[in-house]
Amino acid sequence: MRDRYVGDIGDFAKYGLLRAIGEGKRLGVAWYLCPDDGPTGVGDGRHTKYLEKPDDWRHLNEKLFDTLKELVDGGKKRSVAEIQRSGILGNAIFAAEPLGIGKVAVRDRKCWRSEWFERVKDELSRCDLVFADPDNGLYPDDRFKPTRKESAKRIPLSEAVALAKGGRPVVIYHHNTRKKGGTARKSRSGWADCRAAPMPITGAGTATGPSSS
Repeated sequence: MRDRYVGDIGDFAKYGLLRAIGEGKRLGVAWYLCPDDGPTGVGDGRHTKYLEKPDDWRHLNEKLFDTLKELVDGGKKRSVAEIQRSGILGNAIFAAEPLGIGKVAVRDRKCWRSEWFERVKDELSRCDLVFADPDNGLYPDDRFKPTRKESAKRIPLSEAVALAKGGRPVVIYHHNTRKKGGTARKSRSGWADCRAAPMPITGAGTATGPSSS
């Protein structure tokens, strides 16, 4: 996640899902927050045209639509901090420590990532539903290199499994496969076949923990 993405149509879908499935649960959000790397409105983060079409979108979740429209159009800085203050995700607990790995010496990054993730787990330990929002979604453990800057955009499968420990349901943002000829179904099947993932993989663009449907 990046602050510059807040309020785009992806957020409308993600937060709408969490509001629908989170009723009666204590939601925890692991932002996997990366530093912004360019001006808002250029490239990713510009997909807010849906807010100009309330007749098409607002009826799906009026409170969420109005909150995001006010945030995007109201002159506030688009940020996860504003989402937290808005209350749109109820009494959720947020793990918002940035993954600013670029400021960490290369030799220290593996240890730093491990300690960062331990803090995330501690913050969300009281939650019975967790949402993780890495830029690029799931990544195979055998290819994950915590010393590289792009690791901040990814959640290795081992971290996803750890978040789901004890049967806790976990929702993880994940791009559909970008491989040639790939489909959402093939992507889900590929992750479900991973021996390191003792949890079912369901839904388009998300991975969910053991007790989800």
